[in-house]
Amino acid sequence: MENPWVLKRLRTRYIWVDHLFRTLDRYIEHNAYQYAAAITYFSVLSVIPILMVGLSIAGFIIADDAQVTAELRKTIVEALPSGLDTFVNEVYDNVLTQRTSLGVFGLVIALYAGWNWINALRDALTAMWELERPELPFFRTILWDLLSLVSLAAAIVLSFALSAAGGWLNGSILRWIGLDHEPWAGTVLSILSIPLAIVADWMVFLWVLARLPRTKVKVRYAARGALAAAVGFEILKQAANIFLSLLGKSPTSAAFGSVIGLLVFIYLVARLLLLVAAWTATASTPLVAHPADPPEYLGVTTAGPTAPPLRLATAGWLVATGAVAALVLQRTFRRKTRLK
Repeated sequence: MENPWVLKRLRTRYIWVDHLFRTLDRYIEHNAYQYAAAITYFSVLSVIPILMVGLSIAGFIIADDAQVTAELRKTIVEALPSGLDTFVNEVYDNVLTQRTSLGVFGLVIALYAGWNWINALRDALTAMWELERPELPFFRTILWDLLSLVSLAAAIVLSFALSAAGGWLNGSILRWIGLDHEPWAGTVLSILSIPLAIVADWMVFLWVLARLPRTKVKVRYAARGALAAAVGFEILKQAANIFLSLLGKSPTSAAFGSVIGLLVFIYLVARLLLLVAAWTATASTPLVAHPADPPEYLGVTTAGPTAPPLRLATAGWLVATGAVAALVLQRTFRRKTRLK
């Protein structure tokens, strides 16, 4: 049973305890669970229309080459059970003949799902920062949301490009010194790529936390939160890799478990992002980039206004150690599976 006096004393004595309670209060009071569920739903809803657009583009590419079309049809039919030959051939022909309508229909659904996704994400971040949603016309709101979606996509592409360039550079260095065939070289390469991946993730989360809320937030105030989100995201990625490696034992578990794992992963990432946003927004100093706005609870703390900020150095070392351990366990498990 909770003791209010003990909690009050802890919050008064320790700034990080008070900050944690204010973070949880903000997270719960503004329905972060419902926002995370909405983000997850529209994320999954976007997958199908994106696949439809991809199939349409592939249909346009191979439609004029009869040899490639025939070889691809043969490869798909041979990869599936014999009883599905007729059905697969019909679907394949429909994709080629109706590629225009398939692409247009998929694009319309993708725009709808994408707008709802970015709308839910921006509303969630605005709520975590306790900012006022500006009163804009409906179509103007949609336009700004779509522009935000495009900017987020550009930031993600830049992040992936940075990670890919770093991985290619590390691999080139290993090949240059002649260690690319060593078993331990892959583990070393994965460990060396973790800081670069965190930097790339930090860029994306910094953009999300500072520019996606309905009212802009100063970048320097979102930097620490973006770093925490990037570290947490890398931990979730390593956990997802271990989960997928465990599913590889059975085709049935791989088919259904991967879908469930995708849902859980998206939901956990959404909750992590909103929790970090609430943690950043409940710091001891006002964070909003508009000094004319009325002061919020952001500047109130029972631990005093001059308390030092929470340091992430210790947490960063612990997270790095955990990530390295996860990589070693994952590669050990894969090696044992191959030997079996």
